[in-house]
Amino acid sequence: MEMGWSVGLMTGTVLDGNIDIALIKSDGETVDALGPSTLAPYTSQTLALLQETLEVARKWDFNGPEPEIFKEAERALTTEQAEAVGTFLAENGIAPSEVSVIGFHGQTVLHRAPTPTLKGATRQLGDGQLMADHLGIKVAYDFRSMDVEAGGQGAPLAAIYHQALLSSLGSDQHPSSSVILNLGGVGNLSWWDGNDMLIAFDTGPANAPINDWVKRHGAGEMDRDGRIASTGTVDEAKLAALLEHPYFAQKTPKSLDRFSFDWTMALGETLEDGAALLTAFSASAVAKALTHLPVKPQNIYVCGGGRRNPQLLAEIASRTGATAHNADSLGWRGDSIEAECFAFLAQRTLKGLPISFPGTTGVPTAMTGGRIAAPTVKN
Repeated sequence: MEMGWSVGLMTGTVLDGNIDIALIKSDGETVDALGPSTLAPYTSQTLALLQETLEVARKWDFNGPEPEIFKEAERALTTEQAEAVGTFLAENGIAPSEVSVIGFHGQTVLHRAPTPTLKGATRQLGDGQLMADHLGIKVAYDFRSMDVEAGGQGAPLAAIYHQALLSSLGSDQHPSSSVILNLGGVGNLSWWDGNDMLIAFDTGPANAPINDWVKRHGAGEMDRDGRIASTGTVDEAKLAALLEHPYFAQKTPKSLDRFSFDWTMALGETLEDGAALLTAFSASAVAKALTHLPVKPQNIYVCGGGRRNPQLLAEIASRTGATAHNADSLGWRGDSIEAECFAFLAQRTLKGLPISFPGTTGVPTAMTGGRIAAPTVKN
């Protein structure tokens, strides 16, 4: 298939205030080259608006008409992301005509996994047509809705790109001995047997409860470098009780909302002990997740913001018995992998290739997804 340059955009549920932007050259099956990448900050007004929107979305909970704030937030985030892409291309001397498509994930404001009696639901804010018209470039967006409508989880979608990364590992390391673990607001992993079996699912909480706990105590936006957790003590009895949650025994594929597990799990603890407990819980959730794989991986390659937390990585290694590596150690771009993923998925959407699979989201068969918005032709 023909190679093309695509831009990927990602803002995670943890809402760290940044837009992840990455450029890759791909045909949707392999990656030929990695272009530049960056983190572009939202304005404080848009970030505050998105945080308010998340709170409103939780109260809405897919019941009744969508809240009016969704329209305001969608326009604001689309405009800011489009402007960020325009600046990114200009700063790197790339003409819009050189980019075949933009992969625009949008902002997830609410996600409900399917149950035996209720179809799942998901809502990402992002106006693909507005972005296409702003930049004059095709935009692939709304990647999850078709999957959910077909009975899938709608998440995670990174697995097919993670498979491409795993296939690039050296010949001395079989893909099945490794997993890629993304630690954003929620954790998700991808495992590939090197042949036809691709498995992906959400492991449990990652950074979100820890960040929220720290914010609630006025101790910053996050537990930077895990310093707070490193001075606390884990209540192992309380941790064991938390790990009895039925999600961990639930069969895969499975997915979570950003607030499925929250900071209140640490109520009654000091700041330090609560941070230690929530960090150990996120790590233990990964250990529980590995039991759902056909073989136990020896290596965990960690991407996303959580890879920068040495206390979290140490807990993962301790509680899984595997080696936890920062994905950057392989020459990958740990901050950009999710944005690269949506650049990759955009090429697949453009070419009609599947983006979700029975082993990743639970759809009945491999299926395409996403919508394409072409720039409006002006008379």
